[in-house]
Order: sequence, then C-alpha cells, then structure tokens
Amino acid sequence: MGGTSAERDVSIASGLRIAAALRSRGHEVTSLDTATGVIDTETERELLGAGVQQAPPDLEALAAMTKKSLSPSLGTLPAVRQADVVFLALHGGQGEDGTLQALFDLSGVRYTGTGPLGSGLAMDKDLSKRLFRDNGVQTAAWLMAPATANEVQSALGFPVVVKPSKQGSTVGLTLVRDAGGLQAAIDEAFRYDDEVMLEQFIAGRELTVGILGNEALPIGEIIPKHELYDYECKYTKGMAVEEFPARLDSATAARVQEQAQLAFRALKLRGYARIDFRLDDSGGCFCLEANTLPGMTELSLIPQAALAAGMTFPELCERIVQLAITEGRT
Repeated sequence: MGGTSAERDVSIASGLRIAAALRSRGHEVTSLDTATGVIDTETERELLGAGVQQAPPDLEALAAMTKKSLSPSLGTLPAVRQADVVFLALHGGQGEDGTLQALFDLSGVRYTGTGPLGSGLAMDKDLSKRLFRDNGVQTAAWLMAPATANEVQSALGFPVVVKPSKQGSTVGLTLVRDAGGLQAAIDEAFRYDDEVMLEQFIAGRELTVGILGNEALPIGEIIPKHELYDYECKYTKGMAVEEFPARLDSATAARVQEQAQLAFRALKLRGYARIDFRLDDSGGCFCLEANTLPGMTELSLIPQAALAAGMTFPELCERIVQLAITEGRT
C-alpha cells in the first residue's frame, strides 16, 4: 500500500481496511508501504486516524518520498518473499501501471489482480480506449494533447474533460466548458503525467461495474454533489450517493454488464477490476476507463457492489486472494 503516486492517501486507506478484513478471516497479514517499509501496529492506528484528505498529496512531497522508495528492492524483502500472496492495494503510479507486477513476476512472487500487460494497458487511457473501440466497447471520442481549441471544437465540441492519460481518482482532471479554459486545464493535467487526454463530455448517469473473476457484480450508480465524481466526492462522506444496484431496466443492465465484461477481456485483465461508464439520455453506454486496482476504502465502489451481491468486505478480500492463487502465474 501507500507508494509515491498522487493516490497515496487512498491507497493507505484501502490497504489498512483490507489488512483488517483479512485478519478477521484468520489470516496473518503484514502491512507494507512501498515508500517506507513495513508498517507496525502503532503506525497503522495513526494512519487510520488520518484518513483520506480532501485533496491529493503535494507533488513536491511525493517527489522527495520517491527518492527513498523501496520499490526497486521489493522482490527481495522478507515480508514479500515469505508471503503466500501479496495483496496489492496500490493506486496509480508504478503500483498500478504494471511495473511492480513485472518485478513480482520476475521474482516469482504471487500477487492479486492483473498482470503487467493488462495493468499497463488499463492505466494508459489512450491505448485502452483504442482496444475498447476495436473490441466492440463503445467509448467517448477523444484527442491527445497537444490540440488547439479549434481542433477540439471540430472533433469533440465543448465541454470536454481534460485529464492525465495515466492517472486515477480524477487527479488533475478538469471539465472545460469553452475554449478559454482549455490551455490551463491541459497545463494542470501535465503536472501529473507526460500525456494528456481530451475527451468528449458525455452528459448523463454515471455507472460502475465490478468484475470479480468472470462475474459481473451488480451495477452501481454514482450521484455526486459536484457535476463530476471528483476526488472530493469520492473520498469525503456525504459528497456522493451510490445506489447498488442501480435503477435500470433489465435489458439496459444486461447490456452494461456485457460491455464491462467485454472491456475486461479486451484489456487482458484478471482477478478483479472496476469498469466505469456514462449512460446518456438516449440510452447510449460509453465506457470511460477500467481500474485494475480499484479503491477499497469504506466509501469505495467495488465493496458496495460486492455487498449488493451478498458478499461482505472480508469475504470479498478473501475471494480476491483465492483468485490470485488460482489465476496467478507463479
């Protein structure tokens, strides 16, 4: 958990909750921050009390932490080498883009979730949308920066969503309503990534589908207090309403779940993931992205989807571990 991406706080909250859940099922669990090392019981309590802040961590602080990161030697640490399964609760950065997964594959370490290829494909929103399109998954039109306001108006129209191409939790994302705000939004997104996507804004309902093994979990609908389901709405109590299952007719629900499973297969994912959609007023279903290591905090979506399917959070965590054992390559 933890790490040095802009989603560090979310990752710690996810990881600590997972650790507690697995301990409640009788497992021996060691908590490990890839930036600082093994987390003792006292530090766990302190981190639990801190929770997720309303804004991502400061980029300069993360850069300083990166210089001390343990990531290059993770495959040799006793806590990792001696584990039956490493449960990845990292979000963003090298923890989710396939880098760490490749390191573990080389080290013969079994871990939860998707392997290096699928992780990299899902993290890169440009590549993932190309694969969606080629595999029958409808997705919103997009351009990659640099792009002029005239090009955006011609290809996408305003408003557009400007976001880092390889980032999560809506970090660095801006909804741009007219040409005047375009460049500032692009500059903000470039603070978090070396590639920036400009995506057609799809007005409508925000839906999410958890995939567990080969099964699509009940669809959820997110109704945020802000126009977009941004960082604050995701991690602040009371800033969004989530309905599981979503109020959809059976035909629409089946179509969205089918699209989620198609997206899961198109990106060569395994274990579990969360696939996000927009449903417009005419019933069009547009896949936004796939999350290979979705949030597991008390406000996160895939635990709510599992609960709607009759699965408690500890049961969900244990099921993910079991999938790592049956589907893992080591």
